Amino acid sequence: MKRYIFLLLAGLALVGWNVRDKTVDKKKKETQEFPSEIVDFKPYDGNPVFKATGDTATWDEQIRERGFILKEDKTYYMWYCGYTKKTGKEIKYLGLATSPDGLKWTRFPNNPIHKKTWVEDMFVLKSAGTYYMFAESKDDIARLLTSKDKINWDDKGALDIRLKNGKPISKGPFGTPAVWKEGDTWYLFYERNDSDVWLATSKDMKVWTNVQDEPVLNSGPETYDKFAVAFNQVIKYKGLYYAYYHASAFKDWHEWTTNVAVSKDLIHWKKYDKNPILKGNKSSGFTVNDGKEFRFYTMHPEVNVYFH
Repeated sequence: MKRYIFLLLAGLALVGWNVRDKTVDKKKKETQEFPSEIVDFKPYDGNPVFKATGDTATWDEQIRERGFILKEDKTYYMWYCGYTKKTGKEIKYLGLATSPDGLKWTRFPNNPIHKKTWVEDMFVLKSAGTYYMFAESKDDIARLLTSKDKINWDDKGALDIRLKNGKPISKGPFGTPAVWKEGDTWYLFYERNDSDVWLATSKDMKVWTNVQDEPVLNSGPETYDKFAVAFNQVIKYKGLYYAYYHASAFKDWHEWTTNVAVSKDLIHWKKYDKNPILKGNKSSGFTVNDGKEFRFYTMHPEVNVYFH
């Protein structure tokens, strides 16, 4: 009898250790896939660091959607979308602000810097001395603009996105463009009606072809992104790709969250088990490497910064 009890207790102990080992392994794998320094952020005490004027006499009485920040040398450059309540349904303009530390911002004196076309929800990438801005225009149609000085932008027109067989995608909105470049290939992530995210590639940025005609990231079945998803930024860190995306758990999109997913190939994405990484209607978020660590900015409905 004693021998039986001993064996039983030993067996239970082994089961317990096995369960604990699996739990430890799972946590270790999760930490490796989603390192703390790129998913765990705390709000800056001085938030918000930038916001709309709230003054009906200014062109940026309101700001909205995704702006974008690049750090070059000792200066942070932020492009943002401004409008007035009165004219917001007609056009939204592009503005620029600069900062020595990413915390205290100064509006460019000649704002808005681009008034020829509606510009919002922008993403900026520098390549070979040229700045490429992928942005939404009216009716949520993605466009490309280029610049040499970050101020004067040349509108190249709407993006030409094709199905895998080369035929144009169906009519309708295609927006929130987020771009990654690797080698001589450009990778464009775009949403349609904010319901799912597709991936298209290009060598010349004149024609973009879907990698597959199915989304690479779907909304749901998780509750937090059940009704809307859109990529804000893709980065590569320790050999893996990370997509920061905003999402909504509500059909009317009255509240947004910021989330993250990981991939080995830019096509197959795994959502973070602990999403959302930011709640409270803080959205359109992306990372900026300040030279020491990643900091995180959210742009909508005001600009907030978070530190690890």
